[in-house]
Amino acid sequence: MGLVNMTKILETQFTQIDTASHLLLIKDFVILLCSTLKHYGYRLTPLLEVLDNTRDKYHELLLNECRKQLTNILANDNYEQMVIRKEYEYKMNVLAFNLQSSDIMPAFPYVAPFSSSVPDICRIVRSFINDSVSYISYGGQMNFYDVVKKYVDKLLIDVLNDILLDMIHGGSLGASQSMQTAANISLLERTCDLFLWQVAQSCGVPMRLVDRPRAGLAAKSVLKATQNASYTALLNQVNSKLDEYILLMNNVNWVADDPQQNANEYMTEITIYLETVMSTALQILPLEALYKLGVSALDHIANAIVAAFLNDNIKRFTVSAVMGIDNDLKLLEVFADEKYESMGLCDLNKRSFSDCLVEPRQLVNLLLSNQPENFMNPVIRQKHYGALDYKKVATICEKFKDSPDRLFGSLSNRNTKQSARKKSMDTLKKRLKDFN
Repeated sequence: MGLVNMTKILETQFTQIDTASHLLLIKDFVILLCSTLKHYGYRLTPLLEVLDNTRDKYHELLLNECRKQLTNILANDNYEQMVIRKEYEYKMNVLAFNLQSSDIMPAFPYVAPFSSSVPDICRIVRSFINDSVSYISYGGQMNFYDVVKKYVDKLLIDVLNDILLDMIHGGSLGASQSMQTAANISLLERTCDLFLWQVAQSCGVPMRLVDRPRAGLAAKSVLKATQNASYTALLNQVNSKLDEYILLMNNVNWVADDPQQNANEYMTEITIYLETVMSTALQILPLEALYKLGVSALDHIANAIVAAFLNDNIKRFTVSAVMGIDNDLKLLEVFADEKYESMGLCDLNKRSFSDCLVEPRQLVNLLLSNQPENFMNPVIRQKHYGALDYKKVATICEKFKDSPDRLFGSLSNRNTKQSARKKSMDTLKKRLKDFN
């Protein structure tokens, strides 16, 4: 009867506790009591069942505490690469969590590939594992590895990953901060193996069981997906910023009489911005991610240039305007080739950055060609204009005037070359109409 009353009191008290550490302390007292009662032949199952029934509550409280800590850590991170000046700092922040890229002790100061939040997060996970094992390892239970592993996955997926996703999609991070976030997630994904090893070690499970296929933490693949989401958010962020500079195309004089010698303002601003973004990315991102960033940005710019020619607000444009866009493309092509080579991206054996600009380059070449009607020749089109779409070319050519209207019909200003080009363009327009 006394044991029944004791069990009811425990159940009532446990429901009123709202702090994980208090629950752990009472659990330790209960285990001590059970150890004493066992010597007197009492049946301990009801008391141990109370502990079993409070396991989820304990971990929910523990998870809530970790959520607050993780939120605070990520909110206060400056998302700059961590500078480690002493060997003991390196051991404490890098070696302790297998975050090193080499077994050789680096020279100090050492610039880590992660920001300060990464080792802090690892410390919280390590503490969570210890607290989880402390609560579950009672009553002679031998196999609680799977239980602890489940809760660690819950911490990494339902708490850490959710906070990271909210941060990624919250719109509060700048481009460099987004890059560092992606790099941090990559390392956190890698530390999942360490966390699993810590769980196994704490639970007394042989490592050979941990190393089996599909024995790892589910959080590893979830964090990988979140890293991809962070890359996507970064690409969208850079492209949105590029759109601000692309808007400066509204200042282009599409009916200019004379070609300008330099690139337009929008392209100058774009190359300055890309220089900053790519240089920062080179210090933080792996080559594959750096390459995707460059390709995404250049594809975006290329599409914007073609879209400008198709814009309904541009009713017509002259050859001088096309020459101006030609200057813009030349500037961007030089930039793209230089970055592709200097950043070592050619080692990836993928299409070059300048290949992203093929469509606007072929379009400008067609508009400046002396024989644009050659576009309708299948062999020439395949070789020189393969990236161009018939309908787009037809729409754009209808807007094209070889020279300002005020010069049309003025024999003094129409030389034979202009006349031949205009005639060839008129022929192309007619044939495109027939084709469509």
